[in-house]
Amino acid sequence: MNCIHCENCKLNAKTYYCFAKNDFVIDTPIQVIDKARTGWKKGKKEYEIHRRKLRKEVEI
Repeated sequence: MNCIHCENCKLNAKTYYCFAKNDFVIDTPIQVIDKARTGWKKGKKEYEIHRRKLRKEVEI
């Protein structure tokens, strides 16, 4: 299967006809997964305790 550069795939259409494949192609968009930041956040009790312990170790 060699591309014949018909430019149908670059039209940003959901479906198009590919002459090289001799078939219709359905583009499925890639889903981007948003990563939620979990962990230390200001104001959380665990964060404040951890931060104070680290500061005490650094000051000494």
